[in-house]
Amino acid sequence: MIIEPLVPVDGALPGVLLTELTALHLSNREFHALSGDFPDPDGITPEQVAASLADELVNPEVEMLLARSAGELVGFAVTLARHPDPADPDPWIGLLMVHGEVQRTGHGRRLAGIVADRFRAGGRTGLKLAVLDNNPRGLAFWTALGYEFVRWGRDHRLGRASTVLRLPL
Repeated sequence: MIIEPLVPVDGALPGVLLTELTALHLSNREFHALSGDFPDPDGITPEQVAASLADELVNPEVEMLLARSAGELVGFAVTLARHPDPADPDPWIGLLMVHGEVQRTGHGRRLAGIVADRFRAGGRTGLKLAVLDNNPRGLAFWTALGYEFVRWGRDHRLGRASTVLRLPL
C-alpha cells in the first residue's frame, strides 16, 4: 500500500482524483445510507464529494491521505491534528474509508495502522475518532484494532449520536 497526501491544485481537487474519490464514496453505499452525509447514497456526484471536502481542504490542521494498491485508490483517510476543543490533546481520524470492492482484505487495517504510526512518530500519545451509533460494523472494526470507549457524544457537524473511541499510542 502506498500512502500519499492529497494535495489540492489551486484549492481544488484535480478532476481525475475527484472521479476516483467519487467512486470510492459510491462503493460505500451502506455507510452513506447510515451517515446521511449525502442526500442520495446511490447518486453521489463529484460536485457533492468536492463540497463535502471543501472545508477540510483549507484547514491547516487537516491532512487527507490517499491509499493506493496496484495503482488503484483503495482507501482514503482524513485526519485532524488538533481538535477544536483546546482541552483535547489528541489528534482525530475524521474519516477512514476503504473502497467497497476491497473491504475485508486488510486495507482498512493497514491504513488505520499507518495513520496511527504517523501520529506516534510525531510524539502524540493517543488518537481519537467517533463512530456513528447506528454503525455497528464500524464500531466492531475500530474496537478490534484496540480503540477503547471514551464517551458517548454527538458529532460536531450534524449532531449525530456517536461513540468516541481512543487508541493509546
